[in-house]
Amino acid sequence: MKKNLFLLTLVCLLSACSNNSQQQAEALLQRADSLFGQCDYDRALSTIDSLRNIYPNAIETRKKALRLYQNIELKKSQEELAVVDSTLQTAKHSFEFLEKKVEKDKAALAATPEELTSLTLARIRRDSLQTRFDVLCAKIRYIHKRQKE
Repeated sequence: MKKNLFLLTLVCLLSACSNNSQQQAEALLQRADSLFGQCDYDRALSTIDSLRNIYPNAIETRKKALRLYQNIELKKSQEELAVVDSTLQTAKHSFEFLEKKVEKDKAALAATPEELTSLTLARIRRDSLQTRFDVLCAKIRYIHKRQKE
């Protein structure tokens, strides 16, 4: 009789802890969603990471968190892409202008080392921004693909 009572008490305690854990996990998920709504993407992602680490057994909440995580990463990447695209366009125009000027000076044998260095740095900046642009585009395509699955 005592053994059955002990087991029953243990089961009740475990189910209460499990239910409480589920509620706490849901609260973290709601906090992450709220942070996402406030455009605080880094803190929202950090909150989801905490949820994953603290509540590994809250499977349904973690599935919802994964969808939210993808949405946050997508929005964050799209905003960053807009900034990078704008900066890239400016860098391309700047590089093209410098390139024409240096080519003209080279033809006249008047190109200075500073001009050549400036052109090289402009090319590096343009290429770096282009790489960042390409990476962000690939990341966005990947997130869209994962969201369809």
